[in-house]
Amino acid sequence: MENLKEKLNVLYKKEEIQERIEKIANQIDKDYEGKEILVISVLKGAIFFTVDLVTKMKTPIILETIQVSSYQGTQSTGNIIMKKGLDSDISGKDVLIVEDIIDTGYTLKYLKEYLQTLNPKSIKIAVLLDKKERRKTEINVDYTCFEIENKFVVGYGFDVDERGRNIPFIGTLEE
Repeated sequence: MENLKEKLNVLYKKEEIQERIEKIANQIDKDYEGKEILVISVLKGAIFFTVDLVTKMKTPIILETIQVSSYQGTQSTGNIIMKKGLDSDISGKDVLIVEDIIDTGYTLKYLKEYLQTLNPKSIKIAVLLDKKERRKTEINVDYTCFEIENKFVVGYGFDVDERGRNIPFIGTLEE
């Protein structure tokens, strides 16, 4: 792990991440004032972002998790696999999908379309990082912490083959 950490160029320090998440949490609180949100954290990467986001929010939440994947190593395979579905009914609920990153958009589009079949009242999306230049499909993101260039990131939930998630900052991998 230490070897991986040393190979990273810091993109966002822990403090910068927390400051931006606070702003997003405040905006979500305004948008959902007087409501309860069913927050769906996309495992595994978004769990760090989700925990920090919901603990900064004042809006009441119900927490759910779902797991989909399209990555192998540092590349997206394009194939989306549902690894873990929902444990509760989302029908009639205001849903907030919390995802670590959006690049091609295929995974979030798939997930949003799937969740819409379960009849929620509304669906919004919050992402920590957005790689707009990689977008291959149209998908609306409601809350974005940072837009980044097309570089592979590690730390704060982002991994390389399940390693590096617990690095406290977001860095770019330099080969």
